[in-house]
Amino acid sequence: MLMTLSLQTEVRMIKGVGPQRAELLAKRGIYTLEDLLAYLPFRYEDRIHFSNIRDVQPNGIYTIRAQVMSGQAIPNKFSHNAIYHLLVQDSVGGLLPCKFFHGGYLEGRLKPGQQLVLHGKVEIDKLRPARLEMINPQLEHLGNEEPDSTEVGRIVPIYEAIGTFGSRAIRRAMYAAVQLLDTGMPDFLPETLRARLGYPSRREALTHVHFPASEESLEALNTFGTSAQQRLIFEEFFLYQLSLALDRKSARKRNAVAFRVREVKVREALKRILPFKPTTAQKRVLAEIACDLEKPAPMNRLLQGDVGSGKTIVALQAAVIAIENGCQAALMAPTEILAVQHFLSARRILAPGGYRTELLISGLKSAEKTAVLERIRSGEAQLVVGTHALIEDQVQFARLGFVAIDEQHRFGVLQRKRLMDKAASHGHAPHVLVLTATPIPRTLSLTLYGDLDVSLLDELPPGRTPIRTRLSSEPHLPGVWESVRRAVEAGRQAYIVYPVIEESKLELKAAIDEYKRLSKEVFPKQSLGLLHGRLSSEEKEEVMQRFRKNEVQILVATTVVEVGVDVPNATAMVIEHAERFGLAQLHQLRGRIGRGAEKSHCILVAPGRMTEDARARLETMVRTANGFEIAETDLLLRGPGEFFGTRQSGDLGFHIANPIRDKDLLEQARREAFAFVDEAQQATALEGLLRMLPAEWQRRYHLARIG
Repeated sequence: MLMTLSLQTEVRMIKGVGPQRAELLAKRGIYTLEDLLAYLPFRYEDRIHFSNIRDVQPNGIYTIRAQVMSGQAIPNKFSHNAIYHLLVQDSVGGLLPCKFFHGGYLEGRLKPGQQLVLHGKVEIDKLRPARLEMINPQLEHLGNEEPDSTEVGRIVPIYEAIGTFGSRAIRRAMYAAVQLLDTGMPDFLPETLRARLGYPSRREALTHVHFPASEESLEALNTFGTSAQQRLIFEEFFLYQLSLALDRKSARKRNAVAFRVREVKVREALKRILPFKPTTAQKRVLAEIACDLEKPAPMNRLLQGDVGSGKTIVALQAAVIAIENGCQAALMAPTEILAVQHFLSARRILAPGGYRTELLISGLKSAEKTAVLERIRSGEAQLVVGTHALIEDQVQFARLGFVAIDEQHRFGVLQRKRLMDKAASHGHAPHVLVLTATPIPRTLSLTLYGDLDVSLLDELPPGRTPIRTRLSSEPHLPGVWESVRRAVEAGRQAYIVYPVIEESKLELKAAIDEYKRLSKEVFPKQSLGLLHGRLSSEEKEEVMQRFRKNEVQILVATTVVEVGVDVPNATAMVIEHAERFGLAQLHQLRGRIGRGAEKSHCILVAPGRMTEDARARLETMVRTANGFEIAETDLLLRGPGEFFGTRQSGDLGFHIANPIRDKDLLEQARREAFAFVDEAQQATALEGLLRMLPAEWQRRYHLARIG
């Protein structure tokens, strides 16, 4: 009789694991039975119905059980690695050649007579068109003994190997783990909710997701569409959305200054600073913000707007409302260049109102910084624009009432919280507006910013002309430079962007080298400037000031100009090695031009041969300027784990859930989680759920600080 173990039992105690394999698992963060059960198959194979070799057809995908006849690694003259040629035979005598590119590691591992399961695509042999072959198949060694019931006669889960702990061994350990599941194991979905949605228990779901019933649909399994998989996906989304709902509920219990928004003096102040007639979208968004600012609970709102949509002016209007109500406002930006840009814009826009705007960045001289800190402490500084320098301990506000955070995803959660805490000493929380020019698809918005209300600026100011984008290549650079020269001679300015600062092993053109070459050989009669991340703050600002004044006609730069640089006279941009940039980067870079009424041109220079993903990115840029369409494509190409350059999905604790694939379940889980938290009668059930969750789960779903 098998004994049952706790979900927190160390994984080394499970049959088939042991101390050595436990060390391998620990490197993947797998320490307990619970962790092991969360290591899910990435694919399933039908090993009830194997295909006969004689029945295979070109371009079909098959699973075949066969034995090794022969194998040989043959050196590849085009590569350092060898091609491994394998010949297998099934039980009815059919022969099938298999080819493994970079397969030298198989030499000596496969011997005649060994039993294999191969899964892969069958193609026509290009050298011998009359012959079929399987290319780079998934391969599993069954051993010479008769395979057990975890290997054949069922739908078999396929796991990603962990070091030397291969799929077959993991499967056997997992089978032992599943047998240990206690019938009374806790279920983290509220019983009434699970019954209403028709989901199996957690124990049933885990059992079936690892070892599905033979009658289960293979297609449903491989698209994560079975009831067991859907239940586990929903559970992950529900617990994470629960944390966001609790965050929001907690935030709304805090006190904030209820601003007077409708008074005549406030309305007149807002009119006084507007440099142009606001768009319909700007009016709508300001109304949404103003409604929040009137409440005695802190605003927590995300303002999404494409490049050039006017987010800054909306944020400054909100800041003026705070100032007119006797509070200070702060605007935090991720880089010094963007902070300086915001400071100059704010000082210009707020000048008619007579407001005092200060800049606080690390690059300030000691005496200057001391004076700024004193003006912030005394309240003389009404709007403070800065970088992370704003959250340093010596920064003390007199009465901070409103905070705007630009490009929030570039700051950590703790940095954002530290700025908000600057108001805590005054007995209230600040109203918070998060700005982003990175269009975020709804699925990720619900996941990343689910505790925030969302406002959308979906309209560009009048007079903006669409940017024409085209793809070019190295042989056509003379023509590209001629188009830049014509733009400059017409009184306009241009950017030329490179992926690296200095020459590197990547064989990419570098900004410093190309600046020298372009100045001497290509644009000797024009004034060029160089901007990159290694320059000091003073050097960067000097270059940008000269560019704003048109003393520099062509700015050679790296992605340091990606965000916040606003020079309406710049109408041309050339991005070399464009294939090396992500879609979001390309979109942000292109947003530096097209900021005036003149026609603007963006030229993407890339090699003729590139990866399919790179070509898809560049073709998207040529096809559309819609930031949300670009973001959706970016999300599909990179997946949720890389959308912001971090393993975001993993950071959120998701093992099976995928915000792109499972967006309908995400929205359903969000509705259910927020309703669960909002209903007063659920308080006892909520407390019980939080007590039931293991400490690791509370950390994973950010519930520890609440529970």
